[in-house]
This record gives sequence, C-alpha cells and structure tokens, in this order.
Amino acid sequence: MEVRTKERGGNAEQAAIRRPRGRPKTVNDDTRRAEIVSEARSTFYELGYGGTTMDLVAARCRISKQTLYRLFPRKTDLFMAIIADHRASMLALPRDADENLPLGETLEQIFMINIDETKEREREAFIHLAISESQQFPEVATLMHTYGAKQSQQMLADWLSQQQQRGLIEIADVASGARMLMSMIFGAMISKPGHPNDWPDRETRLRHLRQCIAIFVAGVQPRTSGV
Repeated sequence: MEVRTKERGGNAEQAAIRRPRGRPKTVNDDTRRAEIVSEARSTFYELGYGGTTMDLVAARCRISKQTLYRLFPRKTDLFMAIIADHRASMLALPRDADENLPLGETLEQIFMINIDETKEREREAFIHLAISESQQFPEVATLMHTYGAKQSQQMLADWLSQQQQRGLIEIADVASGARMLMSMIFGAMISKPGHPNDWPDRETRLRHLRQCIAIFVAGVQPRTSGV
C-alpha cells in the first residue's frame, strides 16, 4: 500500500511538472485576425461570396461567433480584409522614404513582376474570384473598386508624387501615370477567367514587363533646363 501511495505521489509530481502553470495562452487579436482571413479566403474560393457565411467561417476557424463578429462585424468587413491582404501581394507599397534604387528597379520590386509560381497562382485565384463574384454581387464590385483598384492606384500615385518631389521624375499628372502603369503591368501579368495565357513562357512575359517599365521610366525622366 505504501509503495502504491509513493507511486501515485510520484506520478502526481511528474504531472504537475508537465502541466503548464496558470491560464492557457490566449491568441492576440492580430494573430486571430490573420488566422480568420486565411480560413475565410479558402472558404470564399471554395464556396464563393454568396455561399460563405459568417457562421461557417467561425465554425471552420473553431472560434465563437462572438469572437468573429467582434473582429469582423460584417461579411463585407471580412472580404475587405482579404482585399487588403491581396493588395499587398500586388503592390509592394509603401516604400522606405530613404530608398535610393534606380527607378526601374524600384518599379520592378513594387509590382513584384518576378514572383514565384505558387504566389502567382494565389494572386490569380483571388482575381478570378473577384471578377466572377463582382458580376453577381454589387457589394463585391464596390469593395473591389474602392478598397482594391482605387486604393492601389492612389498608393502608387502617392509614391510617384514623392519621386517627383525628390526631383527624380517629371510627370504632369501622377494619377494618370499610376493608372497607366497599372494598366500596362497588370494587363500583362493577370489572365482573365476563360482566356488562355498569351505568353509562351514566364521569361517572355518578364521581358515584356521590363520593357513596359523601361518605356515608362524613359518618359518621366526630368528634362534639362536647356531643352
């Protein structure tokens, strides 16, 4: 009996050592938001905007509906977060104010023209989702325009304005310049749903994108006072 008591006591001590003290660690809101956005993105891809519900996202994230609604009060808020996440995969902006790379090289980095195939497939998957769902749900079209294309264009225009203030470029209308750049680059980088890829290989497309950037850079070079 005494031996069994000692064994139990020893097991209890070992369990106490293994068991973490205090309350279990809680996940902070930023980490939780990132987890929710990731799971929601997969659900939107699978079921579309109309087929995705907040209850389903909460269930798949294994969190309470109260937690989900506290972080994302509406489905549109959740989709906006996914758009913001996607925007970061399209434009590497804002930039370091002290960056001093050649303009063409910086633009290549901003547009991430040479990302790997996995990231490229993820980027195109969201574009295809957004295009197809925008045709069915006006709120998706509004969100994509306001928080996607329009905000991306404004961020690029702001960056171009900064370069003009630094005397690195000369451009009459930075908003027009931003729109021009986005049309050239994204038009070549992203294939529309149902349309075959026009490029025989990635290297050919990359050369085209660099040519687009080179033409833009040549067009915004500051003029000398003697010309």
